[in-house]
Amino acid sequence: MVDNIKKENLSDDNCEEIREFLVEEDEEGDRLDVYLSDQFVDMSRSYIQKIIKDKKVTVNGKVEKAKYLVKEEDKVVIEIPKPKILEVVPQDIPIEIVYEDDDIIIVNKPQGMVVHPAPGNYEGTLVNAILYHCKGNLSSINGVIRPGIVHRIDKDTSGILMIAKNNNAHNCLAEQLKDHSITREYEFICHGVFKEDNVTVDRPIGRNPKDRLKMAIVPNGKRAVTHFEVIERFNGYTHVRARLETGRTHQIRVHAMSINHPLVGDPVYGPKNSKIKLNGQALHAKKLGFIHPTTKEYVEFDSELPDYFQKLLEKLRKY
Repeated sequence: MVDNIKKENLSDDNCEEIREFLVEEDEEGDRLDVYLSDQFVDMSRSYIQKIIKDKKVTVNGKVEKAKYLVKEEDKVVIEIPKPKILEVVPQDIPIEIVYEDDDIIIVNKPQGMVVHPAPGNYEGTLVNAILYHCKGNLSSINGVIRPGIVHRIDKDTSGILMIAKNNNAHNCLAEQLKDHSITREYEFICHGVFKEDNVTVDRPIGRNPKDRLKMAIVPNGKRAVTHFEVIERFNGYTHVRARLETGRTHQIRVHAMSINHPLVGDPVYGPKNSKIKLNGQALHAKKLGFIHPTTKEYVEFDSELPDYFQKLLEKLRKY
């Protein structure tokens, strides 16, 4: 729970803002780095750990390590450092902008485009394109590599996502993500035919203990809820709509696999001997709805299914 936010009288010139949290009963026992990662859904855990290592986090006025287990009523204070000068190069890459105003940009990302740079891959990403389009005017909360990025979708997933142009918008959207109040609907094509028209999967997701590069259904994972609705059935395949109640990494792909309906083209969770060959999973982020940071009104955006997806549907109808 946010207890207070301070932006004035900062003692450190390198500090962007100070945020205070009060640990609630259901959060007791979490590691300090895990607890703060849950508060800042837009910051990576490794970035949080760096801030803790730099002694910019205190618990009840005392510097603690990342492994500290928080207790109810603990007062956690974090000094968020000012972002470094952006080192990611703006690039004139064509992008489809669904909507834009002074606070947000809604982009329809193509399949195959990485959202933000990573070590060894600093060019050709959506961030490079957005930096060029906005002339660098993006929220700085997520640092050098991910300016403006509130949430992301996988490289091989197409569809819409929101980008914040200032810190106020970023905080507002991040809080809605944390509260699970954002409308997020996807469409995908999977192996097998759904027997029921509507299926809800409520299974916890965490790192696969046997392969840290994968996610899996694990007892000690974070709660994940996905609502599936059949759109169209084919011979051996199904076109499905998925509404996310939570937003865990690879959630749709893992939940679909867990009920024996892996996504077509999924190189990680799909079958290795699929008859249909794609460049990535047939998954499209189609609808996005949230409370606008400034107007406080609900807005919703939709996108057309991309060509690769529509062509696959046409092919399946002929099976």
